[in-house]
Amino acid sequence: MTSMRSRQPKRVYIETQGCQMNVYDSGQMLEILREASGYLAADRAEEADLLVLNTCSVREKAFDKALSRLGRWRQLKADRPDLRIAVGGCVASQEGRHLLARAPFVDVVFGPQTLQRLPALLDERETTGRAQVDIRFPAIEKFDALPPPQRTGPCAFVSIMEGCSKYCSFCIVPYTRGEEANRPFADILAEVWTLAESGVREVTFLGQNVNAYQAEWGGELRDLADLIRYTAAIESIQRIRFTTSHPIEFGDRLIRTFREEPKLAPHLHLPVQSGSDRILTAMRRGYTTLEYRSKARRLREARPDLALTTDLIVGFPGETESDFEATCDLVRDLGFDQSFLFLYSPRPGTPAAALPDPVPEAVRHERFGRLKALLDRQALDFSRQRVGETVSVLVERRGESDPIALSGRSGTNHWVHFTGPSDLVGTMTRVEVTQGLPNCLKGRWVGTEPVRPRGHDRIRQPAA
Repeated sequence: MTSMRSRQPKRVYIETQGCQMNVYDSGQMLEILREASGYLAADRAEEADLLVLNTCSVREKAFDKALSRLGRWRQLKADRPDLRIAVGGCVASQEGRHLLARAPFVDVVFGPQTLQRLPALLDERETTGRAQVDIRFPAIEKFDALPPPQRTGPCAFVSIMEGCSKYCSFCIVPYTRGEEANRPFADILAEVWTLAESGVREVTFLGQNVNAYQAEWGGELRDLADLIRYTAAIESIQRIRFTTSHPIEFGDRLIRTFREEPKLAPHLHLPVQSGSDRILTAMRRGYTTLEYRSKARRLREARPDLALTTDLIVGFPGETESDFEATCDLVRDLGFDQSFLFLYSPRPGTPAAALPDPVPEAVRHERFGRLKALLDRQALDFSRQRVGETVSVLVERRGESDPIALSGRSGTNHWVHFTGPSDLVGTMTRVEVTQGLPNCLKGRWVGTEPVRPRGHDRIRQPAA
């Protein structure tokens, strides 16, 4: 007799660790599993028939963090042997079958470039009774297998390329996601068009090295600047972002796009990592601090309202107090609006992991605290400087208990909280900033901006 549970739709619980690309990948996993096998999303691991852990190897002790979560899930599987557990993402790609040695109860291990094979791998697990591992880098097969884009709000991520070919000495990405692979230009535009028709008003182009994007279309080699211009030509797309960029490939065309295209948000995340040329050389970043400063200056000339954010690593092997002070000087001089600060930790298999002269842990933590305090002060100062400004906010959500408590992001990527009509969700509106806080702004709603009704898109010819 068929049990009541077996007649119910299968449910999957996906836990995401890491970057925006992982968030995007998790959304794709859910859609692939829904289309291929009828899975529905579960709110809690205890309710699921399938548990998927989408891992990230950027942060310290990433493998330990993944094993910790799997250890909790192991008990769930002990109680329900038919429960299936899959591990994807960068830790899975890095560890492969070694992961099964530490967690033999895992059923499937797959990499970022083989997430489209998850339903097939689960089927093979049932057929063979053995755990399945697929951590290959099959070029753009992942993009070809993507499900149709689904709107989950007024903002959407659109992946345009995968992998990285820069091989910075500290970074594991080229080894876990492979070399750069660019998605076809026409496919990206088709996805953006579909999202726009469904009500999306802001798109963020994703890639590990997004400004390296190139693809042939219409007999010409197109780049990220072209993609931004063609996307901006879709009238109901009101704002465009992209992340993450590498300074070495941030060229004149892209800088000019910040000047010429008003739909491109006045916000750029451009990781510098260190303010010391000696450390940048050891990191194999391929630029000097003078070159980075020059690009920052030209970007702000092109877009005076630009908010520049960055990544910084403290405690890279061989970092002296002088190197660290050079980083602090760069932070003061360039006035980063926000920064993501990381304590260096070696990644197995990367060149930096074999470098001599590690910075003592106590020194690393003391420097981290000093730089964090500087960055926090600057972030608060910049937020307070925005008091009195009227900013354009794309409203993304309403409060759970108070429907007129609204939140959205400004063009400079600050969360803005205010009260207003609940039907503003999904629209662009104007808010006067009344309070600047360290991580957000508060404001007063002052009016809506004209928005074309959904379903009336047309494409205007992009500027040459």
